[in-house]
Amino acid sequence: MMQALINQIDQMADVRVYGRVVSVHGLLIEIAGAPGASVGAAVEIERRDETSLICEVVGFRDDRALCMPYGALEGIVMGAKAYIRSGAQMVTPSRGWLGRVVNTFGEPIDGKGPLIPGMEAYPLRAAPPPAHARKRVGAKIDLGVRALNAFATCCQGQRMGIFAGSGVGKSVLLSMLARYTAADVAVIGLIGERGREVQEFIEDELGPEGLARSIIVVATSDEPALRRRQAAHLTLTIAEYFRDHGQQVLCLIDSVTRFAMAQREIGLSAGEPPTSKGYTPSVFAELPKLLERAGPGTGKGSITGLFTVLVDGDDHNEPISDAVRGILDGHIVMERSIAERGRYPAINILKSVSRTMPNCNSVEESALIREARQHLSTYNDMAELIRLGAYRAGSDPDVDRAIKLNGPLEAYLHQEKSDHSDFAQSYSRLAEILAEPQVDDGQNNKGNVQ
Repeated sequence: MMQALINQIDQMADVRVYGRVVSVHGLLIEIAGAPGASVGAAVEIERRDETSLICEVVGFRDDRALCMPYGALEGIVMGAKAYIRSGAQMVTPSRGWLGRVVNTFGEPIDGKGPLIPGMEAYPLRAAPPPAHARKRVGAKIDLGVRALNAFATCCQGQRMGIFAGSGVGKSVLLSMLARYTAADVAVIGLIGERGREVQEFIEDELGPEGLARSIIVVATSDEPALRRRQAAHLTLTIAEYFRDHGQQVLCLIDSVTRFAMAQREIGLSAGEPPTSKGYTPSVFAELPKLLERAGPGTGKGSITGLFTVLVDGDDHNEPISDAVRGILDGHIVMERSIAERGRYPAINILKSVSRTMPNCNSVEESALIREARQHLSTYNDMAELIRLGAYRAGSDPDVDRAIKLNGPLEAYLHQEKSDHSDFAQSYSRLAEILAEPQVDDGQNNKGNVQ
């Protein structure tokens, strides 16, 4: 505690520099006479009631600094003093943060008392580790979900995207990953989440056991854009702290799309031109800066990143989905049509890809997965004919086999959120399904359509 206090004192400036508010347009505050202000610097503006409003410099126009607020603008008057904070914005995480829920500024919001500060300050906007110094991804990591363990195997330090429309079940899948993934620490960022769902996620989905090894960063949908954007960066900053201490960290962010929307609000307010679907150029510049922070470190620790992407109108090729897919090391696609027929998690195996496969699997495991994919693909190609009754049993042995196995494979891919399935269980159960004898009775078992 004493060392943390000393660090905070060392960061304090000898002189306080301030400008004055000269204009407010919507959420944009213009400050004149603020020498030394830089983009990203924090600004503290005095309100009429002697409280203060924290803002951030997002750009310049002529000789004025353009700022956006972290809170409500009520009480800001013309000519109010705006103090420029020196240095980058920092936080001091520690192991004492485990089991806690914090806001955008790393302040506790769970009513459990103050947080224990760490001895080292970490910047909120850190650069990713140098590419030439990073370790390679480690061994495969058990996610506890059969469909992912088998068909989209993830390794330590890998970054995967979960792409889904609204109401398809990505939050439930995220809770399963938070609870069952074999990691030392989980850092969970709930960005732009519904306020009522935060407590439900903590108590029902995560549970006391999951919370004990987790830190949750919350910025709900009603909070200003700067808070939502900064919450995502804080999530990565906390994960970097544990990575630097040799831990295997699971970093979950729900969702990257809302981070992009927050950056779009900031960019448009600062005068950036809108491009594809209204997203500004800075959105596509900020996405890799955030996502590249996850992955292997330069030491023993690593950050395994699982990021949800809320696809607009179930269009998996919309701008944010397309940009994120090109940055990450794989993508998990969830489809509404699968959810509508009651199979959860609603993962489309044939459209999901892990870029570490098949190198992380044994020869036997790769052969098993390849055979199962072939049967699912064959059934998917013939699904329309089977549904219409236009396919005659016995016409093609491969199709007959795919029809016979479709029901068991669909049951295999279905998993309740309270059910944990490790690697051994995932592979052994799949092997049992594929070991069923060949079709010999000519019966057309339609099963479910993939």
